Amino acid sequence: MTTVSDKYANLFKRLAKHLDDLPGGFPPTESGVEQRILRRLFSPSEAELALHLTLIMEEAATIAKRSGLPLKEAEKRLTEMARKGLIYNSRRKGRPTLYMAAQFVIGIWEYHVDDLDPQLVRDVEEYIPTLLDFDTWSRAPQLRTVPIGKSIPVEHKVMPYEKAGEMIGRHKRFAVAPCICRKEQKLVGKGCDKTEDACLIMGGAADYYAEHGKGRYITKEEALALLDTAEKEGLVLQPSNAQKIANICMCCGCCCAVLRTIKRHPKPAELVSSAFIAEQDSNACIACEVCLERCPMDAVTMEEGGIVLNQDRCIGCGLCVSTCPTGGLTLIRKPDEKQKEVPENLVKAYINLAKVRGKFKVWKLAKIWLRSRMKIKTS
Repeated sequence: MTTVSDKYANLFKRLAKHLDDLPGGFPPTESGVEQRILRRLFSPSEAELALHLTLIMEEAATIAKRSGLPLKEAEKRLTEMARKGLIYNSRRKGRPTLYMAAQFVIGIWEYHVDDLDPQLVRDVEEYIPTLLDFDTWSRAPQLRTVPIGKSIPVEHKVMPYEKAGEMIGRHKRFAVAPCICRKEQKLVGKGCDKTEDACLIMGGAADYYAEHGKGRYITKEEALALLDTAEKEGLVLQPSNAQKIANICMCCGCCCAVLRTIKRHPKPAELVSSAFIAEQDSNACIACEVCLERCPMDAVTMEEGGIVLNQDRCIGCGLCVSTCPTGGLTLIRKPDEKQKEVPENLVKAYINLAKVRGKFKVWKLAKIWLRSRMKIKTS
């Protein structure tokens, strides 16, 4: 007798493969936890329709034709799927809404910040070590680390895309959403008491979050104030890995899935995209131990001779520097050969990620996506 689970097994395998072919990936596991995650998020009809979405932003009529659905039915389902965080949509004033596939991370998972349950959290926790592959992340990370503003000496030459305040200043629309990592950890009895509304989204992505009830609009002044909150609470600033960003995650070392994962690596500095690294002046150190609490990577330790900095573990967040009372810790720019290139925009970042993962078909599709985005932007 065929069970309901068996009936749709092939469908969800196809959906998993479809998501794995996107730049962010969705690799298979021996335990099949990725299949359990998809079954919790997608109904069979939603899974079937999701297979017909690509990286190209398209009108419902195009997707309806490809999927064989009547236009009104396709529009209804696509609208609901976007609301649920299964796909991404963009509303344009006076023009048809556009829809596109969403990666699992960063994408579908973050879009479920308003719809979590303990078992889903446990499944994703099990899956994260497979999803965040060290080799891929080191060559094409989806996030990068920029230092807290107070930690950068004024004499340093800093590019605009290395300063959080300037990146925020380039946008006009802002939204803030709960940090999914802190929210999920609290749901399973872990976590911390740091500010939960700390996921900053900008531009069109802000519209998506606000319109679907996953976040709320805020002013530019409120967005900039979040940077002060991050400094006070010791949160790592992780914007999109591009010069033109769509979000800044303000992350804590105890909850953030990315930080917790790279912390397991013996040399986190090799994994992150960061232009800076901490440097120590042992003679100026008074062993106050404030840096021990602030560092999310255990890059500073207390040993018999005092505080010791392990640069192999430093991700350049500047949290130890901004509260060092004597200047015993400072930030310096990494040599050029140790810096990762920051893509011009998100589309180019995803193209690079797809190429690194060997998804050449998707990489070529992403080039088409880039052209379509540029056409929409200029029309």
